[in-house]
Amino acid sequence: MGVDAVLYRLVRAGPARRRPSYVASEVVADPDDVLLDLLKRVRGGGRTPLLDRVDPLGELVVGAGSATQLLAELRCLAEVARTPAEVEQVRRLGLLARRCLNTRDVEIRFEVD
Repeated sequence: MGVDAVLYRLVRAGPARRRPSYVASEVVADPDDVLLDLLKRVRGGGRTPLLDRVDPLGELVVGAGSATQLLAELRCLAEVARTPAEVEQVRRLGLLARRCLNTRDVEIRFEVD
């Protein structure tokens, strides 16, 4: 059971909608638990307080305002990445976080798959 990172974009309310909603626009899947294993290695060290809140049984929402912190914490994951798959997972998460940083109407949700 891995943790997928999903980029959601805001769809503004229109005449037929009462309130805005979010739709998934990009997914960094974790079918082999690569992200979950990386998170276990850095958890509790004090360097990744945002990522420490990723719950393999729930969901963590990271808005555009926290994207800079997420990018900094992803550097910590990169330091402990040992395999090409782990390095690639961190790279793809970084791309997602940069997209969140540069586009204000998006958020990243870490979801159980």
